[in-house]
Amino acid sequence: MRPASSAVLRSLRQRSQLAQRRFASSNTEQAQKRVQETLASAQKQALRAWDTAKKYAGPLSERIGAQFGAVRESVTYNFAVAKEVLKHIYVAERLQPPSVAEIKSAYSTLAQRLSSPAVLRDLFRTGEYVRVMIYGVEAYGIFKIGEIIGRRSLVGYNIQ
Repeated sequence: MRPASSAVLRSLRQRSQLAQRRFASSNTEQAQKRVQETLASAQKQALRAWDTAKKYAGPLSERIGAQFGAVRESVTYNFAVAKEVLKHIYVAERLQPPSVAEIKSAYSTLAQRLSSPAVLRDLFRTGEYVRVMIYGVEAYGIFKIGEIIGRRSLVGYNIQ
């Protein structure tokens, strides 16, 4: 019994060491180069779209563009500032999705509570189990709606 448990412990240690090791798929220079290439292609596409819009809108767009040309920099700056302010609000109000650690913590707390007979007894005694069941039905319904949307069919898959 003793050698088997030590072998299990050794394999668990090896797995944890592998999980902790970081595998770099690219270095930062390559990533920066890709970002710059993506930015350059996005700018080219934006210029093409702008030229197409100017071509279809005609002289009216040139007059409007000339009127807004003087304030273009300030409008761009104000949009950048607004974007940064919204980022800060996003983080301050905790609108970001939960981290993996937070999800694990929530599930472990839930498992601990559900394994306690006192909590389950209290749940049934106070009638809270009805609310828990309603939440479960809501979660199941949302899951099923997602499946229907994913299949693009109410029942089964459309095979043609």
